[in-house]
Amino acid sequence: MATTPTSIRQAPRVGMVSLGCPKALVDSERILTRLRADGYAMSADYAGADVVLVNTCGFLDSAKEESLAAIGEAIAENGRVIVTGCMGEEADAIRAAHPQVLAVTGAHQYEAVVEAVHTHAPPSQGPFVDLIPQPDIKLTPRHYSYLKISEGCNHSCAFCIIPDLRGKLASRRIDAVLREAEKLVAAGTRELLVISQDTSAYGVDTRHDPRTWKGREVRAHMTDLARELGRLDTGDGTPPWVRLHYVYPYPHVDQVIPLMAEGLLTPYLDIPFQHAAPSVLKRMKRPANEAKVLARLADWRAICPDIAVRSSFVVGFPGETEDDFAYLLDWLEEAQLDRVGAFRFEPVEGAQANALPDQVPEAVKEERYARLMAVTERISAAKLAAKVGRTLPVIIDEVGEADEDVDIGATGRSQADAPEIDGAVYLRSVPASLAPGDIVQVEVEDADAHDLYGAIVHPV
Repeated sequence: MATTPTSIRQAPRVGMVSLGCPKALVDSERILTRLRADGYAMSADYAGADVVLVNTCGFLDSAKEESLAAIGEAIAENGRVIVTGCMGEEADAIRAAHPQVLAVTGAHQYEAVVEAVHTHAPPSQGPFVDLIPQPDIKLTPRHYSYLKISEGCNHSCAFCIIPDLRGKLASRRIDAVLREAEKLVAAGTRELLVISQDTSAYGVDTRHDPRTWKGREVRAHMTDLARELGRLDTGDGTPPWVRLHYVYPYPHVDQVIPLMAEGLLTPYLDIPFQHAAPSVLKRMKRPANEAKVLARLADWRAICPDIAVRSSFVVGFPGETEDDFAYLLDWLEEAQLDRVGAFRFEPVEGAQANALPDQVPEAVKEERYARLMAVTERISAAKLAAKVGRTLPVIIDEVGEADEDVDIGATGRSQADAPEIDGAVYLRSVPASLAPGDIVQVEVEDADAHDLYGAIVHPV
């Protein structure tokens, strides 16, 4: 007796708009990976999607406005929208602005958002289809990956609502983190970007719970993690670049500097100093140890002369006086940080700083912001000019097309440059065989206030 073949209907397609910080991008990757394992296909545009996910940011009011605008655009272009992420904690505000949304879930609520997708765009495949595991979805280029080691934060900074959005510190098991890192490197990652809300506090909540990894005991601690990541092999006997982000300057940070000098760890630290004036730091509810930090910066540079330190600062925090701001500028002159970002203070609903007296006028914020950026740009220009004539390792991000002179250019980054937030290295006359992820030695020929320019000497 003949049977009629059973047809499998086409897999529903999911679109994704991911806003905010790299930690949110990792959340998006995890959500999409789980959905693909459940039989969903991905859509690169609104028109081809059965449902669109918008992963929102809710850190600042301006970020919330951007999130609401993105939700509105997705509704206008597609009509079937599920909202997740940090602003998902404010479901009433989202529904007030966009009552058409199908569902709203909060930050890193993976099960809830997947369940919402199942409800509004049911999966098409049964349990006997797609038995071969699919690789994880990455939203970054193949050659670099974000490695999230924890969620949440135990700080109570006056300007921040992250603990309200993402909860207290919750560290991942170190063997799970290392297993993920090893898998990423095996799949072609040449640069690991370690992220969390507070990388230095990794493992504090689990009392630095030790686990067995490769026959040895390792603790859930930043120093153990950094050392083990530096032992990974990209396939040619060299470790991946390992870049530490969101590092609070706790005393044990000193222990990772020798790892940088040994080449196990990329000589780069992203430290959120936020300010330098003791009175402002006190109002921010942050440690006021700016003088000790200067001494430690000098010690770090003595151990690892090539270390690059980036940071971000808030100008116009409530109560910031002209003397406070002048103190910050003087501190920056002495600190000589390699990369600096600045933000004008912005009230965030629910933050303690909103109720502080002596709010700084917007015009004053703008004027101070411009002065700070002028100082840091001058420092950056001098530091980059000092690299002219040196030969530096550079990781390639993009290779261009040949121009009318058959010259091919490329864009990469030195070890002092994190993707998306720092500068670039622009290369001329590169070989046609060059590809993203290649690490090459580059002679620096020129520099400006933010970027370097040069030519390849020979591969690393």
